[in-house]
Amino acid sequence: MSDTLLGVKDLVVEFSTRRGILTAVDKVSFDLERGEVLGLVGESGAGKSITGSAIVGLIDPPGRIAAGTVHLAGQRIDNLPSEKMRRIRGDKIGMVFQDPLTSLNPLYTVAKQLVQTILTHKDISKKQARDRAIELLDKVGIPAADLRIDDYPHQFSGGMRQRVVIALALCADPELIIADEPTTALDVSVQSQIVGVLKKMCSEHGASVILITHDMGVIAEAADRVAVLYSGRMAEIGPVRDVIKHPQHPYTKGLMGSIPTITQEGDRLTQIPGSMPRLTDRPPGCAFAPRCEMAMDVCRQNHPEEKDVGTARVACHLMRKEGAVA
Repeated sequence: MSDTLLGVKDLVVEFSTRRGILTAVDKVSFDLERGEVLGLVGESGAGKSITGSAIVGLIDPPGRIAAGTVHLAGQRIDNLPSEKMRRIRGDKIGMVFQDPLTSLNPLYTVAKQLVQTILTHKDISKKQARDRAIELLDKVGIPAADLRIDDYPHQFSGGMRQRVVIALALCADPELIIADEPTTALDVSVQSQIVGVLKKMCSEHGASVILITHDMGVIAEAADRVAVLYSGRMAEIGPVRDVIKHPQHPYTKGLMGSIPTITQEGDRLTQIPGSMPRLTDRPPGCAFAPRCEMAMDVCRQNHPEEKDVGTARVACHLMRKEGAVA
């Protein structure tokens, strides 16, 4: 049996607008192993959340998956009818969104929301579902879970609500969890706790996690591999340790250079000039070329193909065939 749980191949997501077709995700490919945490990182507008939404089938018109395939445990899911895809969501794929208040209904207690979700996917009694809900809340770190389960979402703090959402995503023991910016609205100490909960759930339940964030610190703490997206395209993907210590793509180097360290005093942080291009004004060739100090003529003309560079895969014309920087 293959250890690959998720396979995304040449994924293209388009949106029809008055200005024409906008390509938000452009031929993105990656695999996810069972029990692995993969980080998707990049600036706002890089295509991280759209990629996650496409995997779980949440791209609504005028958006659509225009090309590529998504396979989950060997089954192609990107072309499934909406009803079959709805059954997969929550059962085989769990979602954790950035704002827990958008995932939790303020009119219902946490107990009702968890129990109803469990009963939807599990053939068990209501009492068993409630016991399961309390167990999940306890696992994600809700103190006095047997008492707090009957509270409403507004009675929880932001960090506790996010824990409830993680419990909600785990109700049906999914094989894959997609966490879209789950720590952005939280303070640093709570961020660390939430990351710890996700890692714990991954190891205990054998689930794989796609962690979508703009924070390389969170990626360094939680992920096994990291995929760096830029303007809807894959810039670099590889093991976290290697990408952080030896970034290959100029954009990845800029991201790493913008993070302050406690070991180097007095060094100025890297500032990447300019901003990410709009989808309506994406330049020909490499989208990062207008901001890249090492850009060549070929960068402005032709989009680079992905190449294996050591343990990473990099889309950059600066890479020689043998994997060294030109």
